[in-house]
Amino acid sequence: MLSSIFLTGVLAATASAECTRAMLQDATSKYLLAQSSGSISSLSTTISNNNLNYTENWKPANISTGILATPLKIDHNRSIHDTTLCATFTELIIAKSEHPYVIGTRMLFNNSKITTMESLVTKPGDWAFNATGYLYWDSLEKWDPISVEKRDTRAVIQAAGDAYFDRFDNVSLVVPWGTPCARLEGGAYTGRQNMTGNTCDLGLPSKIVVTNRRYVIDEEMGVVDMYLGFPGLDRSHVNEAMPDSHMFRVEGGKIRYIHTLSTCINSGCGLNTTFPGRI
Repeated sequence: MLSSIFLTGVLAATASAECTRAMLQDATSKYLLAQSSGSISSLSTTISNNNLNYTENWKPANISTGILATPLKIDHNRSIHDTTLCATFTELIIAKSEHPYVIGTRMLFNNSKITTMESLVTKPGDWAFNATGYLYWDSLEKWDPISVEKRDTRAVIQAAGDAYFDRFDNVSLVVPWGTPCARLEGGAYTGRQNMTGNTCDLGLPSKIVVTNRRYVIDEEMGVVDMYLGFPGLDRSHVNEAMPDSHMFRVEGGKIRYIHTLSTCINSGCGLNTTFPGRI
């Protein structure tokens, strides 16, 4: 146990030594430019050419012919930066286009080079998808940096997100809901009725085990993004875990906002349902 703790500390220290917030911010800026232009040239000096792992919706893809090869007009973006794990997560909303998307991209770095890029590309037909609604409700939220004296620790931020999913198969577990709290799910929004008094405690599954969680944590923003497999989400493939991202904004140890991106195999995840977004 002690050797594991020591090794974890050494790895974290190594990552911190080579990984600064400025470097990660520069990388996410280059990623935004690449997606806007439809060319990876802005990322050419940042990508690890020897061992880049690039996926879209968990499937291996070619970075030169995937979604990054399509120029997109980005209506809104948000990035978080994790200097401990040397990782980033970026949320993109493309709503005012013929082909709308909401995209989440997680990048991992080694020696200042991108070694892993995982994009969740959601579009019409994916769970609760409505990019116009996503953009509208997102615009009403406040995701400012948290002052140093009010910041939660990494452990507290991660624990809030883990509690949400641990509750999926343990109904006695207490999730640290904040009030207000709002969940933005594809385009559907729980905060539409009462922006100041709502809660996210609107019912959760009770017999689902969520595994394969991967984290990006930004203490300055009070945010943890979790990549995971969501079992049973697509009713036409109930035994297959769907690629999913849940991003939690945590303030004072309590969940304030949740943004979710979930992909489907069949339209509407087998429910043949459309979602109105902001209307």
